[in-house]
Amino acid sequence: MAITADQLNLLRITNTPTISNAMEKLGIRDRNEGFTRGKIRALYPELGVMVGYAVTVTMRSTRAPAKKLPLKEYWDHITTIPAPRVVVVQDLDDSPVGALWGEVNANIHRALGCIGVVTNGTVRDIDDVQPLGFHFFAAGVAVSHVWAYPEDFNKPVTVDGMTVRPGDLVHADKHGAISIPVDQVGPLQSAVAAVERYERPLIQLCKSPDFSTAKLEQLMKSPIV
Repeated sequence: MAITADQLNLLRITNTPTISNAMEKLGIRDRNEGFTRGKIRALYPELGVMVGYAVTVTMRSTRAPAKKLPLKEYWDHITTIPAPRVVVVQDLDDSPVGALWGEVNANIHRALGCIGVVTNGTVRDIDDVQPLGFHFFAAGVAVSHVWAYPEDFNKPVTVDGMTVRPGDLVHADKHGAISIPVDQVGPLQSAVAAVERYERPLIQLCKSPDFSTAKLEQLMKSPIV
């Protein structure tokens, strides 16, 4: 399932905390699920919001692979996911050391229609990747790739507490990342609008000379509709 261009554009102009609030309103999962926990940061926050369909990968770097994954098979799989594509990489090592992601992999995946990566592992070649406009969301920066290699792909992954299934939408900005089931994008649009309708009067009251705790209490009791 793919979403419309208008739906994608709406997601691009909405920050990740607002998406999180709207997901809470929908009540489709526990409030403690579906988003990163703060260990992953945006290396290029100036690029703004990243939204794309998830290509899921697992990797390791601390030991040489017993058997190498056929990279062409993986690359060909990427093109079966709708564009724009976001690669979500779960580093399976207890303590990530080597970076799978640098200038070479960023260019390869950019050529394959990917716009960025989210990983609980590390990245490198920060200055070389920045001009590409390719998003790096990672838990750290590394010097070496060591034995970094993709171990598997097209299966659910979990990065910094966020579980992502192949083809899910991933929304990320300088606050972190959140996963969105594609079939919930329609209801999510309405939920985003409802959150804005609820929050805007609160903020306006706080900036108003007519502010009072009684008025604030009354607004806070208003339902999000």
